[in-house]
Amino acid sequence: MEKFYQLIALAGLIFYWVLVAGVTIRIVLKRRAVSVSLAWLMIIYIIPFVGVFCYFLFGELNLGRKRAERAQQMFSPYEFWFNQLHDCQAHLPELLDVQMSQIHDLCSNRTGIPALCGNTLSLQTSPNEILHSIIEDIEQAQLSIRIEFYIWHPGGLADSVASALIKAAKRGVTVQVLLDSAGSHRFFKSHWSKMLQDAGVDVVQALAVSPLRVFIRRLDLRQHRKIIVIDDEIGYTGSMNLVDPAHFKQDAGVGQWIDVMVRVTGPTVNVLSAIHAWDWEVETGERILPMYPSCPVDRSSGLHPVQVVPSGPGMPENLIQQVLTLAINQAKESVCITTPYFVPSEHLLNTLKMTAQRGVKVELIIPHRNDSIMVKWASKAFYTELLNAGIEIYEFSGGLLHTKSVVIDKQYCLIGTVNLDMRSLWLNFEVTLAVDDAAFTQELYWLQQSYIENAHKIESATWSERGLVHRFFERAYFLFSPLL
Repeated sequence: MEKFYQLIALAGLIFYWVLVAGVTIRIVLKRRAVSVSLAWLMIIYIIPFVGVFCYFLFGELNLGRKRAERAQQMFSPYEFWFNQLHDCQAHLPELLDVQMSQIHDLCSNRTGIPALCGNTLSLQTSPNEILHSIIEDIEQAQLSIRIEFYIWHPGGLADSVASALIKAAKRGVTVQVLLDSAGSHRFFKSHWSKMLQDAGVDVVQALAVSPLRVFIRRLDLRQHRKIIVIDDEIGYTGSMNLVDPAHFKQDAGVGQWIDVMVRVTGPTVNVLSAIHAWDWEVETGERILPMYPSCPVDRSSGLHPVQVVPSGPGMPENLIQQVLTLAINQAKESVCITTPYFVPSEHLLNTLKMTAQRGVKVELIIPHRNDSIMVKWASKAFYTELLNAGIEIYEFSGGLLHTKSVVIDKQYCLIGTVNLDMRSLWLNFEVTLAVDDAAFTQELYWLQQSYIENAHKIESATWSERGLVHRFFERAYFLFSPLL
């Protein structure tokens, strides 16, 4: 009997060795950042069995076979739709500034999406203003409403949005609501989901979470876009989920979430609508592409070009990080960044450092309190490097600063759903607007400066005096930063 147990133990040891060796070879053969590969190898070797299990769950960009096949088949027809925009009167590449021209060329060549002129943009910064504006536009809808969010959390004015959608559906408006299954789990458990469906609203869970899918699709791949399109004439995107901050995560100890949304009219709205159509088809197989935009441009009132930059599985890899890197590299005077989650890739970190080292003023504004302990400590692990390069770091204390924005030279900006971490830049479905509009950009820059006024600046001398425990947590979580 003793020999039997010895054989079992030996067989188990051999099985584990073969398993670890096989996963190690798979990690090494995958073309990805070296830091990501090393982080996974560390987890696999330090945490027996659990590390291998975690790699199968979260280690590879796996959309699931059906979705992956569908997304691959979809790209050509959507690229064709996007390429037709090049014939639109609002496509005026010869009139774009040099900075926007290079972003346009990159996106146009990789996705087919061009920068389009003739837009109007309104920056909305108050939750009440944002939600009331959305409700008013829904109440005026005549034909269609397309909505997608990572989080829809019932309560407060978010319920008023649901009521407005029910009324719209009852008067014959086609309403499509796409919500991330994990982010909006409370919504799907609430009575609102059934009420909307009973009223004729199409409500779809994106990337459904289920124990049965753990080895079929990566579970932490999330639909993180925030888009509303009404009658293909009015669009919204930005950092805010469909929540009323006064009723959202009140017990998290981080204060109210601070967000912005951009209300857009003009041809860019149709591009946002097409991004929603893409996500809808990935989930349902149903193709409902929007109309092509009406493209008159009044040049006397300014061009107001906007480039829509989507990312996610099925779309060209790493596009938003490429646009971000390109924009920062073009900066001549200043770069001001706000992000709730700052865990940059090595490439982005080096870009920021080099930009500061060539004399450009670089300001980074992040929340003092964060709802993710791992991200909080991993972010601090980069402070010394950033400060030594001359980057100014501000920790905002007025709540959880959730705004995702980049202002370059106070002339043009990036604004959307993307955090400066590996998850947003490499994994999730995201969308960003590159906006070449001086007035809009100046308004966003003033907002960023108001954040700085309510923030504490990290000084190099003070930071160098932090204790050993603080430094230990920084280094410990830094090791996992490529996976956050």
